[in-house]
Amino acid sequence: METLVDFLNAQDVTKSEIYNQLKCTVEEANMLHYITQRYVAGEDDVLVIQMVQELYKGESYQYLGYLKYVKNLLELGWLHQQSFTPIKIADVTPLELLNTAVGLTPSFLKLLQEGSLDLDLPEVKPYLDHLEYLQDQFFRIELYQKMRVIRQNVHEHSLGIDRVQNKLQLLEKRIQERVEQTAEELVLDKFFKQKKINSYEQVIFLALLREEYSSSDASLREMNTLIDLISLDEYERIKNRSLLEDGSNLIENNIIDYEEMLNPFGGISRAFYIVDDVLQSIMHPQKSKKVTRLKLGALVEEQDIFELVEPESSLDDVVLHKSTRETLENLMRQVDKEVVSRLVKWGIKKKKSGIDARIIFYGAAGTGKTMTAYSLAKSLKRQVLAFDCSKILSMYVGESEKNVRKIFESYYELCEKTKTEPILLLNEADQFLGARSSGNITGADQMHNQMQNIFLEQIENFKGMLIATTNLLENIDKAFSRRFNYKIEFKKPNKAQREQLWELMLPKEAPYEDGFEVAQLAEYSLTGGQISLIVKNTAYRVAVKEEPLFTLRDFIEEIEREKSGNFDSEKSMGFLNG
Repeated sequence: METLVDFLNAQDVTKSEIYNQLKCTVEEANMLHYITQRYVAGEDDVLVIQMVQELYKGESYQYLGYLKYVKNLLELGWLHQQSFTPIKIADVTPLELLNTAVGLTPSFLKLLQEGSLDLDLPEVKPYLDHLEYLQDQFFRIELYQKMRVIRQNVHEHSLGIDRVQNKLQLLEKRIQERVEQTAEELVLDKFFKQKKINSYEQVIFLALLREEYSSSDASLREMNTLIDLISLDEYERIKNRSLLEDGSNLIENNIIDYEEMLNPFGGISRAFYIVDDVLQSIMHPQKSKKVTRLKLGALVEEQDIFELVEPESSLDDVVLHKSTRETLENLMRQVDKEVVSRLVKWGIKKKKSGIDARIIFYGAAGTGKTMTAYSLAKSLKRQVLAFDCSKILSMYVGESEKNVRKIFESYYELCEKTKTEPILLLNEADQFLGARSSGNITGADQMHNQMQNIFLEQIENFKGMLIATTNLLENIDKAFSRRFNYKIEFKKPNKAQREQLWELMLPKEAPYEDGFEVAQLAEYSLTGGQISLIVKNTAYRVAVKEEPLFTLRDFIEEIEREKSGNFDSEKSMGFLNG
């Protein structure tokens, strides 16, 4: 405490032991002296107006001219403003500080207590093991985080930045010296060299690795946060985004990957993580991995139950009713880490990953139920295991009950072997979900009821994300209806939505007649599946002409052909599955 006492007793602050380390003017040092006296008297903070009035008494409000020194001390990192909301000091005008309260920062208090802020590093010695090496590397990430916080709140060239940067340079030099003295090659250092990971990529990797060890739900996984760690200004932020985009070294070489999710403002954010094999080799270098993650595609090919779908379009590519989109976006927010943490804390969820949801998509054929299921999977970065429920009886005559259970058992087995959670899609699930027979029932009815009972049991206990599609919700047995926590209706598109669909599906590079108006096509009441089929059939029709040109008449004739051949008003043929 000698430094503190010396500073308090100084009649002339320029003669105190720490004055040269403050890098500030005499007026600023006098302010620090004033606040320090109040601090040891039991006041954590002081009002700026009270301080400047006492220090600079006089007429004509001359004390207002000294407010700039308060701002300088905030920028230097010796003072902090008592505020409930984060502020960027560089954007604050001196006059805004007049009626605020300020206090001494931990850095200044440490200076008063120890007399210096220099980093006292231990003697350079070889690393005993990779955990000791990781400890230094994680301290390195802490310093990068401190620099990020300072850049966000104070002027970029403040003493705070310089001080932390000096510590960082000393630490990085010491890490390198210790690595050179270590006889046995360190796992992580060897990995960096093998994968040719540069210094910025190392910081990103180490930040993600630190998150794995700390098991926190926060922060460092988000794209902008990682970029801010290694970027000094806006130019560097733009340049460094390439390190986390598709095709970058870390992603292309399967070192890290990301999940996309909706943020509370409706945008898409990316949360990054180290891929499982790499993480295993770094965290447990002495252990060989007992379970090899198998590829889902290879396992699906070995059985004849599911079709594996790798979705190509996201929800952004689908035209949906407003209420339907809102429901799906709310569902996607379940993967947000803060939301998951709350649900686990409240006892609603038992695990901190994945979505538990049983969903029915219902509506007329051709309204995009299956396509939306695929698009939802794409937005969640999931694969889809699809099963066509209309084939259940023909595939498993005589063993229907046994094989309904097999659908779910096979799904869980594939999840366990591949360590993934694909979406289970049950297409055309009407006969599973329909009302069960009662009264005088035949043997076939009894078999059908038993099959449905088993299906009901599996739905009740399902873990993961399941989507069932059906054309008519009113026929669903109430017992099934209660088991689904999302029931999402797909209505036939209105005129505005039909116009969107035509715009999306019409060939972009094709020649059209003068005066061609999509709005005229949108007048016809069609589903998305019908529009898709009509565009395809019209394209074949025009392509064989000597002078291929799309005309409104071509489309209208195909529309009339489709509507006249549509035997069931609730069913349309088309490659956009319902």
